[in-house]
Amino acid sequence: MTDRAFILTLTCVDQPGIVSAVTTELASIGANIAESNQYWDRQTGQFFMRIAFTVNSDKTGEEINRALKPALDRFEIKAALTDRSRKPRLIIMVSKFDHALLHLLYQVKVGWLNAEVVAIVSNHEDSRATAELEGVPYHYWKATKDNKPELDEKLLNLVRETDADLVILARYMQVLSDTISKRLYGKVINIHHSFLPSFKGAKPYHQAYERGVKLIGATAHYVTPDLDEGPIIEQETERVTHAMTAEDFVAAGRDVESRVLARAVKSHVEARVMLNGHKTVVFG
Repeated sequence: MTDRAFILTLTCVDQPGIVSAVTTELASIGANIAESNQYWDRQTGQFFMRIAFTVNSDKTGEEINRALKPALDRFEIKAALTDRSRKPRLIIMVSKFDHALLHLLYQVKVGWLNAEVVAIVSNHEDSRATAELEGVPYHYWKATKDNKPELDEKLLNLVRETDADLVILARYMQVLSDTISKRLYGKVINIHHSFLPSFKGAKPYHQAYERGVKLIGATAHYVTPDLDEGPIIEQETERVTHAMTAEDFVAAGRDVESRVLARAVKSHVEARVMLNGHKTVVFG
């Protein structure tokens, strides 16, 4: 009999006995723990935990949740169970710059990113050929200042129709509405071409160039109604010099953006990211 893989994530007020109670219940159903991480945020008093485990394939998610219920109720734990046999479903949104999109598609193709791209959305036609080559449905939605409510409805419908788990803004150069940011909170990741909180908004590499910085970077974060203020998942920097032009900064930044976004998406689909107020807990 083959095993099924699951990931359990949980959070609650920190107190003695949580790990013991949860792992004891898992042991009672024959679970084999493959990976366990925990973190106590002393400032907020919150406890976070991620457990990857396997069980016999005859065990269902409902049975696992039922077995865990006494421990979850006892410590007032908020928990989520992820079945690893189901590939997370991704919607990628892109404008003209397609480097981050291409990198994600490649990482899915080679299996480093265990997910399925179910749609590509763009406000330009530039990436249609890429979508057709990959066999991914392509949705061209012209964006204007007057049709935001229409695009909101289209995106929410697409998420429902495709049963998507995550929306990725892979250099999608349109600001999502407050409605979308709130409705899909924790399910939309953006790559910002700057090392936040510095150089927000348009042309951050040019801003960095004008300031003569020696490091540029990229930031992947969850989208919130506050522009470029969402909880940060992943960041990376790249050294630059006075001899480089603004265009050199942009070129160096493209590589960083692609890597940072891919790592953030991987962490999310593997249930390694847990929201902690305005911050995140990211288990490696």
